[in-house]
Amino acid sequence: MSSIETFAVIGGDLRSAYLAGLLAADGYKVITSGFDGTDLPPCVTGCTNPAQAVSLADCVVLPLPVTTDGSTVNAPFSRMRIPLDQVLNGMTPGQVLVGGQISDTVRREAECRGLAISDYLQREELAVMNAVPTAEGAVQLAMEELPVTIHGAQCLVTGFGRVAKTLSRILVPLGAHVTVAARKCADLAWAESEGCRTMEISRLAQAGDYDVIFNTVPVMLFDRDILKNMDKNTLLIDLASRPGGVDFNAAAELQIKTIWALSLPGRVAPKTAGKIIKETILNMIKEGT
Repeated sequence: MSSIETFAVIGGDLRSAYLAGLLAADGYKVITSGFDGTDLPPCVTGCTNPAQAVSLADCVVLPLPVTTDGSTVNAPFSRMRIPLDQVLNGMTPGQVLVGGQISDTVRREAECRGLAISDYLQREELAVMNAVPTAEGAVQLAMEELPVTIHGAQCLVTGFGRVAKTLSRILVPLGAHVTVAARKCADLAWAESEGCRTMEISRLAQAGDYDVIFNTVPVMLFDRDILKNMDKNTLLIDLASRPGGVDFNAAAELQIKTIWALSLPGRVAPKTAGKIIKETILNMIKEGT
């Protein structure tokens, strides 16, 4: 880690903006590009030329996701588009390059230039720490959208991974009646031990009526056949990553209110999310991965 003195943070949302400030607060020199519409701490140096910014850095941090169109860096605060090849062409093989949700296309573009790129979204510590703001954001959404309190609400959580476990542990103490639908017997046992009702996920069609359903499984669970048997007043919040677990077109036709809540940490707790990314990147550098 001692060899890394300067970071270049290129593009990204508020998570990346906070990340830049937090790295600077730790004593690193930080150069940013693509934050024209954001107030950054005075200890962070802004640069209008992304290629110049990356050329000055020991470690280049790309956003989460790196790109949304395959050719430009995801930079919602930038006044100008930042071509991905402009950033990569400004780098040399000796630099550290990290990003979030790296596509095969991005990886190929980096590797053909002799650059090794690592995905911080694939790190276990980031996934574990991100579960908390994701779960809290899901509860916030439910509170905003439901006509009833969480206390006493009938809630269904599908899956029992990191986010679902954290979500259930928040909902139960709030007085919600939580049912967990999962595939593994061990997951059902753990859910029951934490005060949840349980059901096998294969029985989803007979699940009954709920005030809110939180899906965490990135597989098509809520297809048209399942949706047409649901109470039209049910709020369906999909927390699953792409491609999601809901037929959104069918849900719209059936007038079932559905929210695909992607990137909740960045929306509801961007400073916390930036801190999680910072700690993950520093761990990656320390481990040499």
